[in-house]
Amino acid sequence: MIRIENISKSNSNRILYIEASAALNRGEKIGLVGPNGAGKTTLFRMITGSEVPDEGQVSVEKHVTIGYFNQDVGEMSGVSAVTEVMDGAGPVSTVAAELRELEAAMVDPDRMDEMDAIIERYGEVQARYEELDGYGLESRAREVLAGLSFSQEMMDGDVGKLSGGWKMRVALARILLMRPDVMLLDEPSNHLDLESLIWLEQFLKGYDGALLMTSHDREFMNRIVNKIIEIDAGSLNTYAGDYGFYEGQRAQNEKQQQAQFERQQAMLAKEIKFIERFKARASHAAQVQSRVKKLDKIERVEPPKRRQSVAFEFQAPPRSGEDVANLKGIHKAYGTKTIYDGLDFSIRRKERWCIMGINGAGKSTLLKLIAGSAEPDQGSVAIGASVKMGYFAQHAMDVLDGEQTVFEWLESEFPRAGQGALRTLAGCFGFSGDDVEKKCRVLSGGEKARLVMAAMLFDPPNFLVLDEPTNHLDLDTKEMLIKALSEYEGTMLFVSHDRHFLSELSNRVLEVSADGIHRYDGGYREYVERTGYEAPGLVA
Repeated sequence: MIRIENISKSNSNRILYIEASAALNRGEKIGLVGPNGAGKTTLFRMITGSEVPDEGQVSVEKHVTIGYFNQDVGEMSGVSAVTEVMDGAGPVSTVAAELRELEAAMVDPDRMDEMDAIIERYGEVQARYEELDGYGLESRAREVLAGLSFSQEMMDGDVGKLSGGWKMRVALARILLMRPDVMLLDEPSNHLDLESLIWLEQFLKGYDGALLMTSHDREFMNRIVNKIIEIDAGSLNTYAGDYGFYEGQRAQNEKQQQAQFERQQAMLAKEIKFIERFKARASHAAQVQSRVKKLDKIERVEPPKRRQSVAFEFQAPPRSGEDVANLKGIHKAYGTKTIYDGLDFSIRRKERWCIMGINGAGKSTLLKLIAGSAEPDQGSVAIGASVKMGYFAQHAMDVLDGEQTVFEWLESEFPRAGQGALRTLAGCFGFSGDDVEKKCRVLSGGEKARLVMAAMLFDPPNFLVLDEPTNHLDLDTKEMLIKALSEYEGTMLFVSHDRHFLSELSNRVLEVSADGIHRYDGGYREYVERTGYEAPGLVA
């Protein structure tokens, strides 16, 4: 359906692709992977025709419809969310628009002399609308929005009043309702809660078109894709299998290439040693000449290209007392909505609690109560002896000084740390090279979040309270963080919609639901086994 043939592309003097080729065939579900800045979004834009390669070509079969979702959702206001979704549903939305115009014309007294033609056209358009199942469009639009966690009130409210994250969901719903022949989804798993993520996973599994997507959620990608296209040093490498298979295959290929490189280097060293030893002896002249010619003809094996990934190691945090936090008789309400009604909850040293619950259940509220950024209406929150808390939430980014560079801000936070240590820290969280000279005010939301987290983990507290810590991390940075936190010796309380993060790091689960609070010993994996569902909103 889509062929990428020998493309080369540069952006701002940076080479993205060099004679790269790949294909997207009918029914394939492909994960597009590569480091930040490798050119994933550029590839999407070349497929849609909004950019062209410098050399080579991207060809799309005739009559193939493409739906492209990206993070730039544009302006939305003045209509309901459900209308906004229906207006982007491809051919049927165009027909619906004409149908509305004709209905208005039929009651316009100034157009009475055209009425026969209007009525005739209305019949034709109405037949086409029925053929496209237009009358089922609204119910399908509501079904998609409900899957993405919209309430009926939000569906019918002005889309312009929604936050950026919810507008992203509206933009995604437009593409899903459209059901094009090819979906290009650039980070569709961002801004989704766990219930929406799992619903989208099921939707895409049942989608019979072709799919090319990026995602920073390995579990999500693993369950959907059957092929990986990797952008690596300007090439497009294809792997038949899911993300887990790709990781294993890539590691195996690197190992084999390294072994081949080392064998050849040993052989070359042996040959060069012989040549150096006997080049001055006339009796060995023929042999030396023969070996020199042999070396000239050998095709050199290159060592494997290593992705730059820096391991982050925690300093050991100070030891806290055994009782880390204790909540007694907590009541908390927002207006008429009661969040907690007599909550008792305690956290002991080295416990790693993940909080599960649907949107609005009170997960972030619980973290705020413990961190002290919200007060209970009744009850008490007691933090234990020698507890040094680190709280990560989106508003934590307010601590950044917009006029300082990334490096200047880190230096101001840690004046006694060496430059090398701070540069390593910045590199771990995606600030390499000139990135450390960026002013904090020009950083994206994701970059700000990474910088604040980097500072928090450099001088680690013994109690980490984390609200969606992986939202803005790419796959490699997320893996680095999971590895570092798995070796962390302190206590953790966190909310996350990333199932890999939940599985690897939790040893306790607190489920906040409409029928009360439920505690589970064991981590997220054991929780899923015991309850039979991956998120509370998916209870049958």
